[in-house]
Amino acid sequence: MPSVMINKTEAGGLTLYVPKKDLEEMIVSMEHEGPDRWGGELTLADGSRYYLEPMDAAPRLPITLRVKRL
Repeated sequence: MPSVMINKTEAGGLTLYVPKKDLEEMIVSMEHEGPDRWGGELTLADGSRYYLEPMDAAPRLPITLRVKRL
């Protein structure tokens, strides 16, 4: 389970950064992105997918979390 950093871009999108791979990609879809649930399956612009345990609310960004590669 790698640690990743999720950050918001100036345009309002989200990026995911994996330090060990020096990979930074845009998050193109997130399973849960509402005010009452945030996380789930993430799909990146390069097609890779990760799973982030859903949270009850959206966190303050940037944030470092542990995710599972799908």
